[in-house]
Amino acid sequence: MSDSAPHTPVLLNEALDGLAIREQGTYVDATFGAGGHTRALLARLRGGRVIAFDVDPTVEPLVDPALVFVQANFRDIADELRARAIERVDGVLFDFGVSSMQLDRGERGFSFNSDAPLDMRMDQTSGRTAHELLAESSETELADILFFFGEERAARRIARALLRAREQGRLPRTTVELARCVAGVLHRPGKRERTHPATRTFQALRIAVNDELGAISQGLEAATTMLAPGGRIAAISFHSLEDRLVKHHFRDNPHLTAITRKPLLPQDSEIQHNPRARSARLRVAERNS
Repeated sequence: MSDSAPHTPVLLNEALDGLAIREQGTYVDATFGAGGHTRALLARLRGGRVIAFDVDPTVEPLVDPALVFVQANFRDIADELRARAIERVDGVLFDFGVSSMQLDRGERGFSFNSDAPLDMRMDQTSGRTAHELLAESSETELADILFFFGEERAARRIARALLRAREQGRLPRTTVELARCVAGVLHRPGKRERTHPATRTFQALRIAVNDELGAISQGLEAATTMLAPGGRIAAISFHSLEDRLVKHHFRDNPHLTAITRKPLLPQDSEIQHNPRARSARLRVAERNS
């Protein structure tokens, strides 16, 4: 993550163009974060409004008469909109994954770049932490989490090592301890790793702690339900698990027509300016009925 541009929104113009914004329309930013996409949405409206969602209670919303901020998970988009007497919207923008702000705040436990308690909850007021997940799961459950959510080929070996550490009273409690444990399992002498060996483990635990894939499936379904005919969904993913859910939803939902046959990728110039964009991909679909 680049410190020079930690909160730069990814694929900004491509996502806004994909939404085919109507100046007086109603749009949802399902993942407010630092507000970059919301600011850009507001700038394109003349008489329209933005409903911005974020599950993180520490997020500071913008103050704008055309903005309604909702502190809730985007899986609840339909219920939250209807509670505000909003029956249809003209577009929904998703930017999945952990936000730059959360990564930059080491105490949240999302990254092994700083030592912090193993939390990883996007909403720290509810749910179990990553440490509690490690303390309560069986070896099979941990191995499945690492394999399916982290696409970690050494899932069984890592799970076995974590269970052994737990039995010996040495279960990792901090990000650095967990990274060190995983690296000890995967390290190959004389082999220089392109990415830290614990990267996939951290991704898997974060996804499991926050039920990210379940939220994405429910959020996409809710967004489709709330779209007006001709309204669009623009979804930005950062790994294959997220992108696969988006691709299948856009392909299989009878009310949607995919606008992007293949995902749109960031240009080299954007990647150079904002390294977070490297793995980003954008898909757009339109409600047809």
